[in-house]
Amino acid sequence: MKPSRINHSQGRLFEQRFSFDLDKSHPLLQMGKLIDWHKIEEEIDARFEDGPGQPPKPVRLVVGILMLQHMFDPSDEGAVELWMENPYWQAFCGYDYFAKEAPLHASSLPKWRKRIGVTGFEKILSIVVEASLKAGLLKKKVSKRS
Repeated sequence: MKPSRINHSQGRLFEQRFSFDLDKSHPLLQMGKLIDWHKIEEEIDARFEDGPGQPPKPVRLVVGILMLQHMFDPSDEGAVELWMENPYWQAFCGYDYFAKEAPLHASSLPKWRKRIGVTGFEKILSIVVEASLKAGLLKKKVSKRS
């Protein structure tokens, strides 16, 4: 079964979206806007087959947590705990409202790493680098070889 998507269409009574409360200049929010999440979803969706069972968690959620884990170096359990505490992490992973419960169990992260594989992570990295180049955050370096 293909991964599910995060539903942004329906508002919540008595709750404000993150867009009203968070600092829009925060680096994680800026990076989250730059990344072409649809390309990443297409790349990862191809690794799943349709079939019975519960659909996997949203790609942006899991890949976002894996990226944050790489940036900040917590354990799998620590990454999920930090995600629950930090609205900037949640917004980076595509959430519009603060979630008070863990979106997944830490034991699912190694399974996702295995499913994505080295080639999947290389593709994700190329998408992030491409977005960073377009935004002027990275400069293309041309090396001369003799």
